[in-house]
Amino acid sequence: MAEVICPENELITIEPEELLDHTMKMKKQGFRLSQACAAYVEKKYELSYSFAADDGSYLLKSLRIVIDPEVEVSSITEFYPYAFLYENEMKELFGVKIRMINLDYDNKLYRIRQETPLKVDRPKAPPKPAPKVPPKPAAPANSGEAPAQKGEG
Repeated sequence: MAEVICPENELITIEPEELLDHTMKMKKQGFRLSQACAAYVEKKYELSYSFAADDGSYLLKSLRIVIDPEVEVSSITEFYPYAFLYENEMKELFGVKIRMINLDYDNKLYRIRQETPLKVDRPKAPPKPAPKVPPKPAAPANSGEAPAQKGEG
């Protein structure tokens, strides 16, 4: 069983309009953004922003927002400029609507063939037809005679 290093870690569920206020508090308390991600659970997006203490305590606080797919959230790049990578990823791969990303790649962060491949309820692409395999040549007809042996004839 894994050892719990810091039992004080917190998961705080907030409303989308509270994200900037809570992010500002994390910044003022000396936390750094350690990760942000999106997941699709029960027909909703779960956005998680995790902040780590830099004081050697291993303390981690995570903010979680649960939203419907059409809800738009504010970018946190005003407080953590490097969040643009996480937010562009959420936007491009999942289709999460994030407004005011300081460095918005406008769905060009990744070189992917399918637009928002992890987006929910996307129509499924029709299956590709199986490749055509040329027919094998027919075997020569057997005349009923045994094949000639070497040295005969």
